[in-house]
Amino acid sequence: MSHDASRIPLPGWTEYPPDAMLARARAFADEMSRRRTVRDFSERAVPRALIEHALRAAGSAPSGANQQPWRFVAVADGDIKRRIREAAEAEEQAFYAHRAPEEWKEALRPLGTDAHKPFLETAPWLIGIFYERFGYDADGQKAKRYYPHESVGIATGLLIAALHHAGLCTLTHTPSPMGFLNQILGRPANEMAYLLLVVGYPDAACTVPDIQRLPLAEYATFLLRPAIAEPRGPPGSRCPPRPAPVPKTNTNHPHQHRLEPALSYDGARAVAGVHSSPCSKPWGRE
Repeated sequence: MSHDASRIPLPGWTEYPPDAMLARARAFADEMSRRRTVRDFSERAVPRALIEHALRAAGSAPSGANQQPWRFVAVADGDIKRRIREAAEAEEQAFYAHRAPEEWKEALRPLGTDAHKPFLETAPWLIGIFYERFGYDADGQKAKRYYPHESVGIATGLLIAALHHAGLCTLTHTPSPMGFLNQILGRPANEMAYLLLVVGYPDAACTVPDIQRLPLAEYATFLLRPAIAEPRGPPGSRCPPRPAPVPKTNTNHPHQHRLEPALSYDGARAVAGVHSSPCSKPWGRE
């Protein structure tokens, strides 16, 4: 580890008892599972302080080389929102009419999206999110930015979570291309528009598509440490050799592999680090 930068003790970290940790993790997951993207926004005002604190949370994101390449422009001005809507709808109309492939339009159809974006004026806040393609050093020379897309993506996720936690709704809007945002919002040439986040309260008559999220088992894989095989007993022992983990190909992704956890002696899949067979010791906790 490099020691070029000064080091300080880890600030602000709090350790919780295991039961409290689990409760906090479950409560946060439950809260975020209630988050929905909405397109029907109320005109009800949202205090600037709420937006500021959510942006503070976004600014805590990790970033490549700690360069923090995100830039946020929070817009509540009605005239600016109108100009953004006009420019966005012009791009969207061209997209739906000429650039969007039929399979993309078919995928969007259940969501009810089209080129009309009234929420860009109705919602009380629009947040333009930009990333720095490059920066400038102390001498005014171009300085490379490392992993700007990934860094700004993480910051955007934290921003959405913070706004939901505060009791607001959001919509991620990505007109293509988005160069008009630089012009309308007065951003420099080294910044690129990442997305436009619509923020506010849901309208009283707000509806959302009746769609479901994937269950955890379909998008998460846990690779648990297999137990260390114990020596076999004398001839006639009932304990067979422990099978080793076997790499298996995910047939849906021919270039992606995953490691199946070892099976317990009784042939059951090992779950949560516990074997049910008397021929083995319990797995150590990770």
